[in-house]
Amino acid sequence: MTWIDRALLFSPLDYVAVTCLIAGWLWIGWRIENPAPNKPSVSALMDEFRHDWMTQMITRQPRVFDAQLVGNMRQSTTFFASTSMIAIGGGLALFGNTERLAGVAEDLAIGSAPAMVWEIKILIVILLLSNAFLKFVWSHRLFGYCAVLMAAVPNDPEDPHCAPRASQSAEISITAARSFNKALRTIYFALASTAWMLGPVPLLLATAVTLAILYRREFASHSRRVLLKLPPNTES
Repeated sequence: MTWIDRALLFSPLDYVAVTCLIAGWLWIGWRIENPAPNKPSVSALMDEFRHDWMTQMITRQPRVFDAQLVGNMRQSTTFFASTSMIAIGGGLALFGNTERLAGVAEDLAIGSAPAMVWEIKILIVILLLSNAFLKFVWSHRLFGYCAVLMAAVPNDPEDPHCAPRASQSAEISITAARSFNKALRTIYFALASTAWMLGPVPLLLATAVTLAILYRREFASHSRRVLLKLPPNTES
């Protein structure tokens, strides 16, 4: 079977749905990381708090809380990376049994497409999960770098290297968090891509719902309003 024959296995609406999935995934990531100045995303607001965190760390003695916090972040990346690996393994196992999957789909009246169609649909999910896994691993490594930089911050606040080291720690922490957030968003779209098993229309609907959820959480959620709200002045 040539590539043209394989391409003809899918309808034009299938190509539109997959294009919308990929375009939505790329667009929402860009929009979150490059928000308008007057409408910052939750991720952008948290970047500022990470800078404040490292500034406060300079004078915090001892710095046990800071070390524990970074350790918890590394545990989170480890958990999600392991989960992604399990999901990838399940996808690969299913990839090798598409004939059976095609039979189940036909029994459920989902469709009577050949096994290759199901293989390509599963491949999209696996590729997204693999992308998320790599980002989780990189985030885990960056949080490790952040821990080392935090340990390199001098204990004396008057040391000339204190503020620059703390700023470096903040930047590495921000980069690690961005990679972690990108991986989470990719997981969202990997889940949305499973709707393609039901057809292109369900995939379009799943993509739209995923975009709406991510946009709301970053630009219209209660947590964002809390982050934008300045704490009351309790000084008398």
